[in-house]
Amino acid sequence: MLIVDDQSLQRYGFRMLLETAPDTEVVGEAAHGAEAVRMAAELRPDVVLMDIRMPGMDGIEATRRIIATGGRSRILVLTTFDLDEYAHAVLRAGASGFLLKDARPEELLAGIRAVAEGDAVIAPALTRRLLDTYAHHLPGAPQGREGSMDPRWRALTDREREILVAIGQGWTNGEIAKHLVLSESTVKTHAGRVLAKIGARDRVQAVIFAYDLGLTHPNTPG
Repeated sequence: MLIVDDQSLQRYGFRMLLETAPDTEVVGEAAHGAEAVRMAAELRPDVVLMDIRMPGMDGIEATRRIIATGGRSRILVLTTFDLDEYAHAVLRAGASGFLLKDARPEELLAGIRAVAEGDAVIAPALTRRLLDTYAHHLPGAPQGREGSMDPRWRALTDREREILVAIGQGWTNGEIAKHLVLSESTVKTHAGRVLAKIGARDRVQAVIFAYDLGLTHPNTPG
C-alpha cells in the first residue's frame, strides 16, 4: 500500500489504521503526485491510496501516469465528494473507485481489500450520486445514437447490452437479476463478459463507458 496525501497528519492517520490490519502493509508515503508516480514505479504496491487535491501534480494526473505504465498498482481515491468536482475525472483516468474521506475505518479497509482483489469499491448508490451530479460534465457522449457506432458496443450480444446499460445505472447484480429475471450467477457471468469485451477493468470503468456512449442518463432506468 502506498499512501498519497499532501497533509502529513492525514498520511499518519491512514498509516496507523492500516498497520492495525493484519493483511495490509504500508510500503511508502508520498506528499504529491510526482512523488507518487515515482514511488509507485519503484515499489509496485498493490494499491495506491490517492488524494486528488495536491500542489503540483494532482491525483488525477498521477493516477493517469501510474495506470499508463501498465503496472500492477490499482488506485483507490479518497475525496470529499460534495466539494470535489474532479472526482469523475480521476475515475476516467483509471482509478478503480473512491471513498469519502469520512468513511468509517472498516469501510476503508474493506475498500482496499476489494481493490486489491480486482474489484471496484464505489457503492451503487454512490455511483448514481456521482453520475447524477457530474454527468453533464462528461464530454464526448453522443446523443441519441445509443453508442451504435462504437465497435465495442457492436461486439456485445443483446443480453450483454442490457447488462451494460444496467451497470451504467449503478445497479447491483441482485437488482439486475430481478429486473431481467435472471439468477445472480448468470448476471455475474454476463457482466464479466461485458467488461472483457469493452476493455474495462471493473464496473466503475463500465459505468463511465456507458455514460460516454450516451447509453444511460441520470435518473433514467436502463
